[in-house]
Amino acid sequence: MTRARGKRYLGAAFTALAALAAAVPATAAAAPSPEGHSVVAATPPMGWSSWSSLRGNINEQVIEAQAKAMHDSLARYGYRYLNIDAGWSDHVDAYGRNAENATKFPHGIAAVARYVHGLGLKFGIYLVPGIPAAAVKANSAIKGTPYHVSDILVPGAKGNTADDGSALIDFAKPGADAYVRSQAELLASWGVDYIKMDFVGPGGGRVPADNRGDIQHWQAALRATGRPIHLELSNSLSFPDADTWQRYSNGWRIEGDIECYSHCVGLTNWDVRVKQRFADVPKWIPFAGPGHWNDLDSIEVGNGDADGISPDERQSMITLWAASAAPLLLGTDLTKLEPADLALLTNREVLAVDQAGRPAHPLSQATPQQVWVSKDAHGGYTVALFNLGAAPATVTANFGDLGFHGAAAVRDLWSHRDLGVVRTAFSASLAPHASRLLHIQPRG
Repeated sequence: MTRARGKRYLGAAFTALAALAAAVPATAAAAPSPEGHSVVAATPPMGWSSWSSLRGNINEQVIEAQAKAMHDSLARYGYRYLNIDAGWSDHVDAYGRNAENATKFPHGIAAVARYVHGLGLKFGIYLVPGIPAAAVKANSAIKGTPYHVSDILVPGAKGNTADDGSALIDFAKPGADAYVRSQAELLASWGVDYIKMDFVGPGGGRVPADNRGDIQHWQAALRATGRPIHLELSNSLSFPDADTWQRYSNGWRIEGDIECYSHCVGLTNWDVRVKQRFADVPKWIPFAGPGHWNDLDSIEVGNGDADGISPDERQSMITLWAASAAPLLLGTDLTKLEPADLALLTNREVLAVDQAGRPAHPLSQATPQQVWVSKDAHGGYTVALFNLGAAPATVTANFGDLGFHGAAAVRDLWSHRDLGVVRTAFSASLAPHASRLLHIQPRG
C-alpha cells in the first residue's frame, strides 16, 4: 500500500467511525418488539441511579442536585435517565400502591419528575413486584373494582425474592390485572420514564419466588398507559428464563450487586465484583438487542479513589460495559465528579460502541488474556483487549480469529489515535486489569 492510499484508507475508516460517534447522544428510533409493538430502549439506556453512592439517603434536594449535575456535565454525551432507587417510599396509599415519604419528598414525586424533565432528562423510580406488606395488612381496595388485595393474593406465597412480607399476586383472579394497571397509571401520571423492578424471581435474592407473571402483566399495563416507560429487572435473573425477560422487559441484571458493601473499601472492587461479569455475561449475549439489553449493573466510575478500583480497572470496566452494549447507569455521586473519571465517562468513541448495540463476545476465556469482538455495520470490527491477570501480559488479536485475513487499519478508541495499517495481528502489552478498545477495519 502506498502512503497516499494508506492515508485515504485510514481516513475512510475513521469517517465511518466518526459518524457513529457523532450520533451520541442522538436518540434512536424505537425498535419493534418480538410482539410487534413499538418499544423503548432502542439503544442501551444511559444515566444514573441513586443506590450505590446514596443508598436510602435521598430527598428532593439531593435528587435534584444530581439531576442538575447530570444536565451540566453529562447530558450532552447521551446520559438521560435520572433514577431514584430504594428509599423513596414509606407507606402505601388507599389503593395499596407505593407512596412517597412525605418528609423526604414534601412536594411529591411528580414535582421531582417535573424538575428532571425541565432539564431535558428522563425520570426513573424503584419498585419490587408483589403486593406490599402494608397493603396486605390494610387489605387495601383495588382502584376501580369491588375487590381488595386479599382477593388476588396467593396465600402464603412470597411476592418477590426480598422476603419483605409482600404477597404473590394470582393473575387468574378478578382484580389482579386491575391492581397492576392502577399502579402503572399512577406512575405514568407522575411522569415516570423508567422502572427498576428489583428482587424479581426466579433469580437472585433472599428467598425463592416466581414473578414471571408479574413482569408480563406489568409490561402490558405500562404499554396501556400510552407513556413509553422502560422496565428494567433486577437482580441476577435466572438464565433459563431469558426468553421471558427478553419478551416482557427492556433489560435484566445478569449478576448480583456491583457494590461490595462491607467486603471492600470503596463502592466496588475488581476481584470481588467487577471481574465476575467477564465470566457471566457471554452466555447472555444472544438475548441482547434493540428493546432489551443485558444489564451488568451500575458503572462505579466518577469519584476517583472512592470508586474502589484503580484507573486501569475503571477504564476496563467501561470497556466491558460498552463492548457488551450494556446500560451505562452511573452509581457515583455526580456532584463530586473527578476530571479524570469524567474524561472516561464522556469519551464519545467509546460511548458510540455501547450505543451501536452490537454485543461483543470473547474469542476464548481459557486464559486471563482475552480478546472480545463484535462486527460493526461498516465491515469493521470492535475489538476489546483485556488482561484480567495479576501481572503484566501481552494480549494479541489475530485477524484470522476475528474473521478475516490480511492487513487492517487499527484505531485506538480511548486515545482517539489511528495506529496505522497492521498485518495479520495486533498486540498490546497491558498492565494488570488494563484494557484497550480498538476499531479494526480490514484492508480492501
